[in-house]
Amino acid sequence: MEYFDITSFETLCSVELKEEYWLLDFEEKNQIPNGHEVKDYESKGFMESKSIQDFPLRGKAVYLRIKKRRWRHKQTGAIIKRDFSFIAEGSKFTQDLSGFLKDAGGYATRYHEQHSELLRD
Repeated sequence: MEYFDITSFETLCSVELKEEYWLLDFEEKNQIPNGHEVKDYESKGFMESKSIQDFPLRGKAVYLRIKKRRWRHKQTGAIIKRDFSFIAEGSKFTQDLSGFLKDAGGYATRYHEQHSELLRD
């Protein structure tokens, strides 16, 4: 994992759906994005975490909760952050999973609707 550390892994249960699901927490490492000088920036903590639904494993829904870092330029105050474009636009699936399930004739939509209430913020 080049950019993230796994900070927790939990097996949880939805009482409503009577199903177990997995929740993995990822925290972005404190490494300045390429093209910026380390000496010019300081870490300013994390942005609000985002939850995405990923490929089910062994019949269980899998959710990834991601905490992205932000850095502030010491002189200008400009905030920078890394661009993670691996999340499919308009979806809570990663691009790879979204493309795979698109070929499954609507399975992605049905699966997402069934499990999306598990991680309401």
